[in-house]
Amino acid sequence: MKFLILLFIFSSSIFCAAQKKIMTGAERTTLYFPLLKGKRVAVFANQTSTIGNTHLVDSMLKANINVVKIFGPEHGFRGIADAGEHVKDGTDNKSGLPVISLYGDHKKPTANDLKDVDILLFDIQDVGVRYYTFISSLEYYIEAAAENEKPLIILDRPNPNGNYVDGPVLDMAYKSFVGMQPIPIVYGMTVGEYSRMLVEQNWLGNTDVQGLIVKVNNETKTNLVINYLKKNKAELGNVDINIITCLNYNPSTLYKLPIAPSPNLKQMQSIYCYPSTCFFEGTVLSEGRGTDYPFQVFGHPSYSNKLYAFTPKPNAGAKSSKLYGVKCYGWNISGTTQQVLKTINGKIQLRYILEAYKQFPNKDSFFIQPKIDKPENYFFNKLAGNNELMQQIKNGKNEAQIRNSWQPALDNFKAIRKKYLLYN
Repeated sequence: MKFLILLFIFSSSIFCAAQKKIMTGAERTTLYFPLLKGKRVAVFANQTSTIGNTHLVDSMLKANINVVKIFGPEHGFRGIADAGEHVKDGTDNKSGLPVISLYGDHKKPTANDLKDVDILLFDIQDVGVRYYTFISSLEYYIEAAAENEKPLIILDRPNPNGNYVDGPVLDMAYKSFVGMQPIPIVYGMTVGEYSRMLVEQNWLGNTDVQGLIVKVNNETKTNLVINYLKKNKAELGNVDINIITCLNYNPSTLYKLPIAPSPNLKQMQSIYCYPSTCFFEGTVLSEGRGTDYPFQVFGHPSYSNKLYAFTPKPNAGAKSSKLYGVKCYGWNISGTTQQVLKTINGKIQLRYILEAYKQFPNKDSFFIQPKIDKPENYFFNKLAGNNELMQQIKNGKNEAQIRNSWQPALDNFKAIRKKYLLYN
């Protein structure tokens, strides 16, 4: 009898573990494949857009779905281009499909791009950080769907930084492709949740659409008549935006990405450090590109040679960056996943940028200066989403003082965010 009880407990535990396996939106094909049958489909995707070990595009073609073209984001469809590198249109070697870059000559699909398309699909793994440009691409993609009256299916994926919200909320005077909306640096939402916020907060741009129907797993959640600034007075029909959610996803549970989302975020440790150390892209310091630990090491030749030493060098996905071939001194915050998570501790670590500035010998040259010296032109300010953080650093404010200045806007954002969450 005791053996049978133990066997039942063991079997039940295996069953519960299996139940808790996360399924991405892409894997829930029964919810969206039927919607694609008989349609001409365009897919916004990259190397992370997979169903198991098979690329989403290959899976759809195998299912006799008529994929007519692919749109690619920053780093390209196969995810090998450098950060910020101009990506050209081309042809996917494996499928033979045309690939239109939305990080090249234009960032939003044009009417001409969509004239032979019946339905749009979006499936890309994001990392939940405002200056990671995939959510900017998502915004333009939704706008293009609305403007051209094309239904859109968004396949959701877990957010590896989804367990906290932190950082300054963007001041819209500093809007750019690395920050399009008034959200904090770490916003704690999946792309599906964020797409709901974009639509229902009326944050989309000049859009020729009168109605947007927001669906979740084919069920209507919101039917909006949105008064956007219209380019013409034409009466337009409704457009469906259908979010296919993840199954068994909990934002408080760590999710290890099966595929690196970009060339310099190959390790989960880099993904966890990225919200804190990407600030260094707006300074003269190396942020670790061209090393084995991008965003986990940072430094500059002018620091004391008693600090951690490293020499950035060109490599795949980081062919050009600051200080290549120059020995730098600075900090190494790498370690095991658990060590890095303990160090990050669920918040942006301001101490890195504060200490780096404090020890930098020539503080007037710490921040990269633009050709036209205006606050909104500084790349650091575009990353921060304001000019205030730079001034606080220069004025010697401590972390507590800086964090206190963020709190009112953060509290307001959290109240807005709560309305659009899809997961416990």
